[in-house]
Amino acid sequence: MLQPSRTKYRKMHRGRMRGRAENGSTVAFGEFGLQALQPAWITSRQIEAARRAITHHVRRGGKVWIRIFPAKSATSKPAETRMGSGKGAPDHWVAVVRPGRMMFEMAGVPQDVAKEAMRLAAYKLPIQTRFVVRETSEAG
Repeated sequence: MLQPSRTKYRKMHRGRMRGRAENGSTVAFGEFGLQALQPAWITSRQIEAARRAITHHVRRGGKVWIRIFPAKSATSKPAETRMGSGKGAPDHWVAVVRPGRMMFEMAGVPQDVAKEAMRLAAYKLPIQTRFVVRETSEAG
C-alpha cells in the first residue's frame, strides 16, 4: 500500500477540507478520469482496493494513473482507553481529497470498459464520484 518513505513529523494536525480542489481537477494524463464530488480522507487501503478493481476489470490492459497520494498520517488511540493522555499513535495514511479532485485516470481502453472499471472502483471509495472524459481540443 502507498505511504511516504519518510516524513519530517510523525503526527499531523487534522486540518480542514474547505473549498474545491484547484490543483489536479482536470484529466491530465489519460483519456478518462474518476473525479471526487465530496471532501474526504481516502485511506491507502481504499486507494489500493480501487486500483485493484480497475486493473482486474481491464485485465491489465491500458494504463492507470493514481492522482492522489496518502501523505497525511492519521492517528488513533487504543480501544477502551480513557480520555486524555495525549494524541494517539500513527495508525494509517490518508490522502486529503477535496471536491473536483481527479483521483484516477485511464487510457488505452474503450470508453465503455473504462466507465465500468471506474464504476467498480467508485464502490470501493467512501465518497460520491463521477466519470469524466477528456475534452479534445478542436483547434488545429
